Amino acid sequence: MNDWAPIAKEYDPLKAGSIDGTDEEPHDRAIWRAMLARYVPNKGVTGDPHLTLFVARLNLQTTEEKLKEVFSRYGDIRKIRLVRDLVTGFSKGYAFIEYKEERALLKAHRDANRLVIDQHEIFVDFELERTLRGWIPRRLGGGFGGKKESGQLRFGGRDRPFRKPINLPNVKNDFYGEGSSEKRNWSREGTRDWRTRDRHHERSRDNRRPEREQSWTWSESEKERDSKEERNRGRERKNRDR
Repeated sequence: MNDWAPIAKEYDPLKAGSIDGTDEEPHDRAIWRAMLARYVPNKGVTGDPHLTLFVARLNLQTTEEKLKEVFSRYGDIRKIRLVRDLVTGFSKGYAFIEYKEERALLKAHRDANRLVIDQHEIFVDFELERTLRGWIPRRLGGGFGGKKESGQLRFGGRDRPFRKPINLPNVKNDFYGEGSSEKRNWSREGTRDWRTRDRHHERSRDNRRPEREQSWTWSESEKERDSKEERNRGRERKNRDR
């Protein structure tokens, strides 16, 4: 807990899916996929990673010229790299945009996310492939932006840092045994309260007992009277038959 920090210094899929970075078991399939992934970053990429934005969910027809037209409104762009398939040359739907100033980077990260370009709502995040060791892309279950408001959430990034963990005191198992004097007093007082409650219950039950006996006596007298009346009616029938 001493080395805890709100911003992750190394990517761990298990911690990335945790609110405070202290989870010990994965809670969704994406984290399992990220833990099992074997991703190797592209070492041929150039430029300053701290001034580069990751832009995804692009329309496959979107070009570099269109991206430059849209993102140049936030600041001066140094380079745009639209990722394409090596065989077909078609766009893969994501790009990297490097700015000249950090101010432009932060403004584009704040305002361009969920912007609609060519009928597609885009996703904008900081580049983490070269800035966070062990990082895994979202397509393999990773990701660290935390911009998604439902489903798979990611924490530990600049826009969604870890929350500070709650330090709970250690609770021993000798709560009713060899604990502190305060715990033992609490236990004895609790036992005393239970005994007092039992005595009150016994008293109330004794008070209700005469009522039950009275009702039982009343019912017995009623039965005797009914039986006498039945015998008298029987005698009257016999006298009339004679």
